[in-house]
Amino acid sequence: MYPEPARQAPADRAVDVHQPTPIQPVVVQSAPLVPAQPGHVPAVASIVLPDGRVVTGYSLTPMQPDPVVTVKPPVSRAAVNVALGGVGFLAVCGGLLLLTTFITALTALITQLITLAAVIFGGWIAVQIFKPHGHQGGTTVNIRKAVIKRNHFHS
Repeated sequence: MYPEPARQAPADRAVDVHQPTPIQPVVVQSAPLVPAQPGHVPAVASIVLPDGRVVTGYSLTPMQPDPVVTVKPPVSRAAVNVALGGVGFLAVCGGLLLLTTFITALTALITQLITLAAVIFGGWIAVQIFKPHGHQGGTTVNIRKAVIKRNHFHS
């Protein structure tokens, strides 16, 4: 399926030879070493491991953390809590003030609607009472002329 690569004889191939280039060491001018004696000679400790090997080295003193210095805050926690409570109380009072204002406005609106309904209904009643009465048909009975005999009404 794929074509076979053309094979060449080993002598026909080009050969590149690379020679490594030596790197010159960097010369560092350092300050002369001055031996310094430690303030104290550390103790040498040897430990025998379970498999029989001996490990020797200097023992290190464990690092002691710096003592925690509790700095008192300039303001006590109780004062901060009281102040935060005051802020919360003011926020609640503002909300309650808005709530009472809303309730007052709603009460005034309902009062005005009731007054408006009373005026309209009262006006309708007044019109019904004071409109001119004409003869509207039906029977009109003058009670002064009526006669009642044996619990029976006669006109």
